[in-house]
Amino acid sequence: MASPMAAQARKLLRDLALQPTLLAPRTQTFQLTFRRWLNLQEYQSKKLMSDNGVKVQRFFVADTANEAQEAAKKLNAKEIVLKAQILAGGRGKGIFSSGLKGGVHLTKDPKVVGKLAKQMIGYNLATKQTPKEGVKVNKVMVAEALDISRETYFAILMDRSYNGPVLVGSPQGGIDIEEVAASNPELIFKEQIDIIEGIKDSQAQRMAENLGFLGPLKNQAADQIKKLYNLFLKIDATQVEVNPFGETPEGQVVCFDAKINFDDNAEFRQKDIFAMDDKSENEPIENEAARYDLKYIGLDGNIACFVNGAGLAMATCDIIFLNGGKPANFLDLGGGVKEAQVYQAFKLLTADPKVEAILVNIFGGIVNCAIIANGITKACRELELKVPLVIRLEGTNVHEAQKILSNSGLPITSAIDLEDAAKKAVASVAKK
Repeated sequence: MASPMAAQARKLLRDLALQPTLLAPRTQTFQLTFRRWLNLQEYQSKKLMSDNGVKVQRFFVADTANEAQEAAKKLNAKEIVLKAQILAGGRGKGIFSSGLKGGVHLTKDPKVVGKLAKQMIGYNLATKQTPKEGVKVNKVMVAEALDISRETYFAILMDRSYNGPVLVGSPQGGIDIEEVAASNPELIFKEQIDIIEGIKDSQAQRMAENLGFLGPLKNQAADQIKKLYNLFLKIDATQVEVNPFGETPEGQVVCFDAKINFDDNAEFRQKDIFAMDDKSENEPIENEAARYDLKYIGLDGNIACFVNGAGLAMATCDIIFLNGGKPANFLDLGGGVKEAQVYQAFKLLTADPKVEAILVNIFGGIVNCAIIANGITKACRELELKVPLVIRLEGTNVHEAQKILSNSGLPITSAIDLEDAAKKAVASVAKK
């Protein structure tokens, strides 16, 4: 049975790295890539869509209660929706530290918007997806509330099995699409797009028809689908998901809620978008790690894990737990590692007061074990390491690395394999 600690780690990793696909068979395994994806707030995603001709609700963003009230007046809408802006789901059922219940509120009175915003901005909002203490709300979105007469689902995915983008849609929207795929797979429609030729009018029209749009709404929906596809390409997205993609009683097709995932490898040509990355909800240590291209996830144990690769990280957590220990974190070096990164990694690990031992578990494929060894010895000397250090190295230049460590004169415990390393790390903590 998987350890609770490792289960927590897996959840965190999947939140960071897994892109959902409705196209893959249910038996297909996922490839896990350990990296922190770009985080955009809801209002940022909607602005990107609006700027590219996609129909969204009219909205303003406010930093203060007074700004929120003024924004509500400017909208001059029949009804207004006020939404707390945090990077977590379940906002509607969340609770603020101010005592206010719900991070999403509907009202027809601009003055009420101001009163509600006063209880939101500057307070923590706790939802099922946040830490227990919640996340501080710095901004609210004040938007025009529109009635929805029908909800559908629409997404564009970059799918490896199709070697390119695929449109995915369902006439059943407003609910988890995974539920639809499981219970009514015949209601999931797909259109493979040739990335060279681009989306064809016939494909957009066919998807609009499959989503149940009729008459003039069919053409309107097809136009929105094409605009969403153009946005998908323009911003180097890996996924644009609109749920619900709905119609109003007045005969408008509107993207009511959207999630956009970006290709991190395109950061060099999407600088404006990546500059919007909201890191305010990250732990300070995560932001510090990111400065050195390190990926850090904090846990609540006392054995620090220093690894390369997500799979190895999870295996390391599992085996520590199975040997009676608890991982304090795992810190992933990635592939193109340099000595300076190793030094900074140790600096981050030793700054955590919970850490009572460090386990280094490196499998050198791309990673050169000798570089790791040099970085470790430098870090141990300059940081005057005070906690036990257990090292397991395997792969590229491992023999040279072992010589560097053994000739260093430092109190380093070597391990022959992962099991041995975990036992020694747990034992070193138990001796204290």
